Amino acid sequence: MHLWIRLLSRCPLWLLHGAGFLLGFLTYLLSRDYRQRFKEQLHQAGYGWRQAWRALGQAGCSVLESPRLWFGAPVPVHWDGQEVVQAAYASGRGVIFLTPHLGCFEVTAPTAATLFAPRYGPMTVLYRPPRQAWLASMLQASRSRQGMLTVPTNLQGVRKLLKALRNGEAVGLLPDQVPPLGMGIWSPVWGRPAYTMTLAAKLVLQTGADVVIAWGERLPWGRGYCIHACKFDVDMQSDIASMVAHINSAMEGLVRQCPTQYLWGYERYKQPRQEPLA
Repeated sequence: MHLWIRLLSRCPLWLLHGAGFLLGFLTYLLSRDYRQRFKEQLHQAGYGWRQAWRALGQAGCSVLESPRLWFGAPVPVHWDGQEVVQAAYASGRGVIFLTPHLGCFEVTAPTAATLFAPRYGPMTVLYRPPRQAWLASMLQASRSRQGMLTVPTNLQGVRKLLKALRNGEAVGLLPDQVPPLGMGIWSPVWGRPAYTMTLAAKLVLQTGADVVIAWGERLPWGRGYCIHACKFDVDMQSDIASMVAHINSAMEGLVRQCPTQYLWGYERYKQPRQEPLA
């Protein structure tokens, strides 16, 4: 498997995206559970087949492009809103990047870290390793690249995130990732309760850091990516539940910008699993 990933990392982006598009449809046809979840969540958000068929292919692209992003040569990346990120770093209060499972979320944090870490310090990202040992080791190596630090999804990791923000550094989170039991609350997503992390809201309210919501648009024909970034307005008088709902609403807004690149097959409404928090 290591050999295949290394081989994929050498392939041109257009080839990976073309093959990935086909892989997305094949997965949809072969997996009944994935097919049912994809359709249910797409319908829950009010979308139909016009958006679905493209989203199927984009999901496959996200799989095959990953080795290239982890271990391959740099890919073209453009910015829409770089000045927003620059201003957030310059504030000195720390920066919280929030990125949903939209487009290429593997490109957002590394690109920002490459640009800003030399001046402002590394970006710390929350990381839940997969259960497969071989994949966990590869992901750890890919995400511990220059300008980035990874921390586990436990209390030790949370402390490191707080420390980074208080040092004026940046942290990155996927706020639509279902957290372990005890680290979230039930909050509406597309009008249906979903177990949602409270960590992002707590970091905002405890540190007063600037918040940037961002996502990496996958450009057609392997032309690279465009990172869209905008400032997230924070009401420091909010309670945790209100802030969580506000973040969920903001993530929905990002998905509305490009529903064909959201991972509708991600099990957003699943029950949280029990994991050690210490």
